Amino acid sequence: MTTSAPTVVVPARTKAAAASATVRRKQGFQHGGWFVAPFLALFTLFVIWPLLRGLYLSFTDANISGDDTHFVGLDNYREAVHDSAMWDALGHSAYFTLLVVPCITVLAFLLAMLAHNIERGKWLWRLCFFAPFLLPSTVAANLFQWLFTQGIGMFNHVLGIDTPWLTDKSYAMLAIVIETLWWTVGFSFLLYLAALQGIPDHLYEAAKLDGANAWHRVIHITLPLLRNITGLVLALQILASLQLFDQAVVMMDFGPGPELSTRAFVQYTLEQGFTSYRVGYASAMSVIFFVLIAVVALARMWLLRNREEAGR
Repeated sequence: MTTSAPTVVVPARTKAAAASATVRRKQGFQHGGWFVAPFLALFTLFVIWPLLRGLYLSFTDANISGDDTHFVGLDNYREAVHDSAMWDALGHSAYFTLLVVPCITVLAFLLAMLAHNIERGKWLWRLCFFAPFLLPSTVAANLFQWLFTQGIGMFNHVLGIDTPWLTDKSYAMLAIVIETLWWTVGFSFLLYLAALQGIPDHLYEAAKLDGANAWHRVIHITLPLLRNITGLVLALQILASLQLFDQAVVMMDFGPGPELSTRAFVQYTLEQGFTSYRVGYASAMSVIFFVLIAVVALARMWLLRNREEAGR
């Protein structure tokens, strides 16, 4: 005995509604495409095309004039791998990152806690902590260049010392780190402050009723709930610090610093492209740096995804 599957009859009204929804989606996509088109055109012109052009130039011996360009294959990349000056510049960028990222993360959190819990003049504290971030990089660098200048700088005068901040390789990078902390901490401070305002007050009130002191509330409530923001701050600061350029160049009078101690990777790349006129080699270095930045960003995404999966 055989049985046949029951036939499902779809009402005509349901078919018409599905067809109408499909038409609306197509029309919405067509209309939305016109709104997105200007952005896509500019993005292609100023981002995608330069990336592809730089990738092509990295396989050539192009100079700044663009004449007599020849394809050299992987020669630029082989030279970069054996270029000790490039690795030294990358080491300076990494050293700067190791100094700045932990300090700026902790400092931003402490400032956000202060601005969040203070009772009087909250707007003034928030303005003071965030205002330096609004300054252009050259203004902040010139300001600290004057503050650190030996003999006339206010920094040495206030502390009663005579440290050659800008002319001694032992202190030059530290001076740039201090300037960067003052200039950029406002952005991370704002992220932490917004996150703190999103923590429900009843969690702290319940902890108080259970006898938890202020330290316990920070350790067991505040920090765990700020874990995602902390990861975001760390990722953004790592990516920004690896691209050290503006403040180092301006504070060192557009030079590499005492005994090349502050020449970062980006600065060395520009020197190869616009001082030595080796555009092809500079493009290869840019591609290498792009890959390093992409690896850092992907590693952060992978760690975040694993953390979210582990928490489920």
